[in-house]
Amino acid sequence: MRVLVVEDERLLADSVAEGLRRFSMAVDVCYDGEQALERVGVHGYDVVVLDRDLPKVHGDEVCAAVVKAGGEARVLMLTAAADVTDRVAGLGLGADDYLTKPFAFAELVARVQALSRRARPALPPVLERDGVVLDLPRHQAARDGRFLLLSPKEFAVLEVLMRAEGAVVSAEDLLEKAWDEHADPFTNAVRVAVMTLRRKLGDPPVIETVPGAGYRFGTP
Repeated sequence: MRVLVVEDERLLADSVAEGLRRFSMAVDVCYDGEQALERVGVHGYDVVVLDRDLPKVHGDEVCAAVVKAGGEARVLMLTAAADVTDRVAGLGLGADDYLTKPFAFAELVARVQALSRRARPALPPVLERDGVVLDLPRHQAARDGRFLLLSPKEFAVLEVLMRAEGAVVSAEDLLEKAWDEHADPFTNAVRVAVMTLRRKLGDPPVIETVPGAGYRFGTP
């Protein structure tokens, strides 16, 4: 999944982003509301983790812009205010969930994962096909009962392919969904990740290369 973290406390923003990346999420970071509006206008995010009290453009305005855009992005709003009226106001703006600072990182991850499942047609938190089991909450993968030691990017690529349910996924779509904005569009990172993922999944092959189109998960 692709996540945008918007938080003006840079240390907190970078810490949250790094933690989410360990769960195979592609994460972009910005530190004010103006940058956030630019990002959401360019990239398709699954979840926006949004601090409410932002400089330049208030978090309320950013939230309203995300909702107005009508895309799949879900908003998890962060606030230092614990008052229930403040939380109700944020939800009234269109935020999908609310988390009060300070928060437990494990709870943040669980909420982001839950919102991600709502950002697209409902799929179970555990994906299973052709003997491959992808447990998203536990961040575990297995094939035919054999646990797979996947890198965060390999896990992310496998998730995107399995979510496509047999449809072809282009290299461009994989780059958009599994890498952050700093990824070089001319890199061979996608090809390398697919190659190493295939090796770890073993035989028979379950990732097909469709010449000129991309990749498809599933046995013929």
